[in-house]
Amino acid sequence: MPHMLLIHEPVGQRATRSDAEGRAVYERMLRWGDELKERGLLLGAESLSSLDHAVRVSTAGGRARIVDGPFAEAKEMVGGFYLLDVDTREEAVALAQRCPAAEWATVEVRALAPCFEP
Repeated sequence: MPHMLLIHEPVGQRATRSDAEGRAVYERMLRWGDELKERGLLLGAESLSSLDHAVRVSTAGGRARIVDGPFAEAKEMVGGFYLLDVDTREEAVALAQRCPAAEWATVEVRALAPCFEP
């Protein structure tokens, strides 16, 4: 059953790290992803760029609205994700607890499902 681990990190957190610290954190995340892949649990994983490079698009009312980041109201951002193939929600939660990012961010666990399911 596919589950996604979404990494919610505080906006600006990346800027508090030196280049070496940032690379070390990224390397830990890559190694953890490699471990998941070796176990046959990883379907995909990516790191996302900061909100400085994001764009929000909505077409409510038939009119396009485009807002460039950063977004003043944002207190956190999705910094990346792991897409897992696990048997249960409990297994996904147990993996989220071992995710290195859980030390400095919040890891949200979500099952994949059609948007019409409650």
